[in-house]
Amino acid sequence: MTGVFKNIIRFVIIVFFQVFVLDKIILHQMITPYLYFIFILWLPFKINRSMLMLIGFLLGYTIDGFRYQPGFHAAACVLVAYIRPFIINLLISQQGAESNYNEPSIKSMGGITPYFFYIGILVLIHNAWLFLLESWQFADVGYFFIKTMLSSLLSFMLILVTEMLFSRNQKFKTNTI
Repeated sequence: MTGVFKNIIRFVIIVFFQVFVLDKIILHQMITPYLYFIFILWLPFKINRSMLMLIGFLLGYTIDGFRYQPGFHAAACVLVAYIRPFIINLLISQQGAESNYNEPSIKSMGGITPYFFYIGILVLIHNAWLFLLESWQFADVGYFFIKTMLSSLLSFMLILVTEMLFSRNQKFKTNTI
């Protein structure tokens, strides 16, 4: 299966799962489970930043279309897509996994700690920006902070469970024949 076709199938499945399953779960108006942006986290290392941001916008805009919101998810996904290469460059040496593997994973990022940091920081950025845009104020900083932390924790756990359930078999690429 080609990479483009595989990613189109992933996109459709992830969006439908978010919209028709996870969006129906409301935990005390405080915790909101978001899994859909795992699509951005799983995109290949070699993808162009402009294309990454365009894909992030399309993903967020699709979610916004189902939720009837004016671009909040699109803005959060574009921000995650913009920051993702910086986080990857911080966590992986320049001659590291991005030349030997296709996509970020525990194996390609050199262990569980860098991968957890990669997921954790992008989940936190996504949720903080999304909730800030939704509330459009810092009037109740405590509520904003608690909602961001609890939703980020749940999203982080959902991403880890998804990673365990749908392990991506990545082959180590070498220059030898």
